[in-house]
Parts: sequence; structure tokens; C-alpha cells
Amino acid sequence: MNLDQFTAENAPTDSAEPFQRENSYTLDVDVDGTVMAKAGSMIAYTGDVSFTGKASAEGGIKGFLKEATTGEGTPIMAVEGSGHVYFADDGKKVQVVELDAGESITVNGEDVLAFEESLSYEINTIDSLAGALAGGFSNVYLEGPGYVALTTHGDPIVLEPPVATDPSATVAWGGTSPDVEVNRSLSDMIGQESGERYQMRFDGSDGFVVVQPREEHV
Repeated sequence: MNLDQFTAENAPTDSAEPFQRENSYTLDVDVDGTVMAKAGSMIAYTGDVSFTGKASAEGGIKGFLKEATTGEGTPIMAVEGSGHVYFADDGKKVQVVELDAGESITVNGEDVLAFEESLSYEINTIDSLAGALAGGFSNVYLEGPGYVALTTHGDPIVLEPPVATDPSATVAWGGTSPDVEVNRSLSDMIGQESGERYQMRFDGSDGFVVVQPREEHV
């Protein structure tokens, strides 16, 4: 294709939605006020926009994400102003979900890309997974109304309980809560911890669980 075709085919699209995917890997947020986003995920922006790191449990999230080597928190950032901000995260696919009032979703902290300030949120850690994932398993409970964007390695699969999942492949869940099971027979198969040793079990007949076709080692 010539240069004009290239620029035309890859130009941003217009949309009335505040959160939209420009392609499978890039999120376009129409910022008018404040949006919360994963620190370091901005790749471009237009307009008058500022970025501020958040470091408190009230105003933001300290320990929002866990780093495997240090266990220290990686803060999110508040994106404020007016303009379009483009977010991406290491070539992962972007999934956009709109939550109505009263609807909620819990997302692995590593897989949260951005969400509207209108959502209420709470940070939790599944400490019983500390032996499998450094720092435990940090997750974010989000309740609508508002938009949230999450990321997945490849295309996700949404399963209904009852189901058991690998914690490192578990992206999000809603309407159900996990229990952690340990399969000790898999502890020393190859001289190291096997990912299948720890499992998240979602029981009941309600809700959903989102998994991705790759284990997230954090």
C-alpha cells in the first residue's frame, strides 16, 4: 500500500464510547475528567492531559500490582484533563467491559489496564497463593457503573462454575469467589513448583471465570 493508504487504514476511529479498542492491542480512552490506568501503559495522547502516580490506599493503590522479584507495589496513575489517551501493555490483547450499576468484576492486578473513576474499587490479596506467586495474588474488585479495560495474552475463554483454574492463567471472575486447593502430588515433578499444584476452585452455579491461554508469571 502507499503512504496515504497506510495512514488512512491505521488512523484512530471516531466513537461515542469513552473506552474503545483501536485494534486488538490498543485502548483509546476519551478522557474528560479523571481515568485510572496502569502505570507505564500510556503510549500516546492528544489534548491537555496530565499523569499523576497514586500512592495511597484512599487516593490510589499502593501495591496495586506485585513484582515477582521484590514484592513491591507498582502504583497506578491518575490520568486527568481532556483529550484522547492511548494505552497498551506488552502486546497483550485489550478487552473492554461495561459494568452497569451493581455489577462487579474482580480482575488479576496484572491484567487491569484502565478504568473509569466512577467505578468503586478495592484491592485484595489471596495470601494462600503466596507459595505459588510472589507476593500472593493481588486482585482488584471493581463495581459499576462504568467501563473497565483488561488485558489478556491471546483470546480469553469465559467459563461457568463449577470450574478449577490455574491461578497464573486466571484473569478475572464475577458472581463467584475462589477457594485455593493444593495438589501436593505435583510438588516435585520437575525439580520445581508446578503451576498445576495450586488451583483456584470456583463452586456454585452462578457467575463466570475468565482465563487466558498463557500463564502470567509475575
